[in-house]
Amino acid sequence: MSVAPDMGTQIADSLPDWLLPLAQAAESGKGLGPRFKRPADLDGEPRRSAVLILFGEDPENGPDVLFVERSKTLRNHPGQPAFPGGQVDPGEGPVATALREANEETDLDPDGVQVFGILPDQYIFPSDFLVTPVLGWWRVPSPVRVRDPREVASVCRIPVRDLVDPANRLRVGNPSGNSSPAFEAGSLLIWGFTAALLDGVLKAGGWEKPWDTERVEPLPQEVLALAVRSRGAPGGEDK
Repeated sequence: MSVAPDMGTQIADSLPDWLLPLAQAAESGKGLGPRFKRPADLDGEPRRSAVLILFGEDPENGPDVLFVERSKTLRNHPGQPAFPGGQVDPGEGPVATALREANEETDLDPDGVQVFGILPDQYIFPSDFLVTPVLGWWRVPSPVRVRDPREVASVCRIPVRDLVDPANRLRVGNPSGNSSPAFEAGSLLIWGFTAALLDGVLKAGGWEKPWDTERVEPLPQEVLALAVRSRGAPGGEDK
């Protein structure tokens, strides 16, 4: 496992060419700053967590990204597609957290992952998490599966070509009344924090294609019901 804070020659040489623009953007910070900041007047300290944005490459489908579908019984963000990740344990850094959580959620072998960037912290409201996104290259892919259905409903690798397909891009109306980027991926609707982060990563990597940003649709009723339930959930140690 390697961490690339400065995109040195050795790290650049070890990545596929199609990942280099994203690695360079992560190093410079251009376009990948925090989209969400914690309000300064909030009391207390946010909970720290990390997610792994893991890029692989399939011989048939090309570059892809690893996602999990969160269990509908979770307290925070139930039923939502997400990057693997979770709460930082005492004494852990974001890279260790992201790799540990990816292993616990998907049975991923962390030894096959090369970390090549760490993005600025992003804030999630209303769960009060400050999330550190970790960029990884799946240098040696390993089989993935659901390890604990109480936390994860499904695990999938979604091709980048499907994520950037204009037919799969839209904006959805959030419970706040605003709209934000979303992605249709088979039966999954990627929205909220994960979609906003994914939108920035795809732009920074140079993969985004022009799409109809005026296409705005309401959240499906089932998704909205889960989101409303999450907003009303009490705090706790849930992921």
